[in-house]
Amino acid sequence: MKYYVAGHRGMVGGAILRRLQARGEAEIVTRTSAELDLTDQAAVRAFMEAERPDVVILAAAKVGGIHANNTYPAQFIYENLMIECNVIHQAHAAGVQRLLQLGSSCIYPREAAQPMREDALLTGVLEPTNEPYAVAKIAGIKLCESYNRQYGRDYRSVMPTNLYGPGDNFHPENSHVLPALIRRFHEAAQAGAEEVVLWGTGKPMREFLHVDDMAEASLFVLDLDAETYAANTEPMLSHINVGTGTDVTIRELADMVAEITGFGGRIVQDISKPDGTMKKLMDVSRLAEMGWRARIDLRDGIESTYAWFLDGLKTGTIRAK
Repeated sequence: MKYYVAGHRGMVGGAILRRLQARGEAEIVTRTSAELDLTDQAAVRAFMEAERPDVVILAAAKVGGIHANNTYPAQFIYENLMIECNVIHQAHAAGVQRLLQLGSSCIYPREAAQPMREDALLTGVLEPTNEPYAVAKIAGIKLCESYNRQYGRDYRSVMPTNLYGPGDNFHPENSHVLPALIRRFHEAAQAGAEEVVLWGTGKPMREFLHVDDMAEASLFVLDLDAETYAANTEPMLSHINVGTGTDVTIRELADMVAEITGFGGRIVQDISKPDGTMKKLMDVSRLAEMGWRARIDLRDGIESTYAWFLDGLKTGTIRAK
């Protein structure tokens, strides 16, 4: 089998690539963004026609935290829509039968009942701070379902909760909450700062999944036989949640990161900043019933991620201030 992993330099794509290599997949195709612009329809068409992969894993996306989503909404909706449309359609045009698309838990309504079940999709208003990104990811699900219904393809979608781990983005402004906290508390500890200011009230609850667990879950779903997948999904409700099924408050998370990084000062909440959705817990019963559960404990995962961050600072793969 020839696998094409789109987004192999990203956190999730990199973890999936490592897992494919570890299990001995002999033929894996990758391209950097400099080598292949996934927003360029003609370039993606030429690539698919030349490579003819058997399986496509779409882990490429423009991603970021609240600040990035609020600042660059046009880029978030445009680039993600173009990537999905080009990769999914051109995979179909090249005869690719199997495809796995990775989405996000932000597809669910802001006021969705907790924990969020797959059937909460399109039942309410989205969280305004990341609506453009969420709309693009919903479109990706519907693209897969539409090609399945019209052409008999086997295109599947997995929706992860908040991810973290090796390969994460630790940019001080454009990163997600956990890597942002790791960087902020590390720098504060190194500088001997007396306090760290957090956005919002600290009360929102979030679920966090280690990227290695996500990679394992992605390939688990991809490898399910068609009968099992069909028996646990519906043609127009085919996506599968991936998470741990447990959550913590942002303040509890901050306290944990502060302890791991050695920060001993005060933590102050800036309540003038947005909280985002107050609770986003995934219902992962569908995936559990099929036989997969997360294995990596949150504290263990943060400790290993912090070690990876420190190593990146030493080697220069992660830039200091």
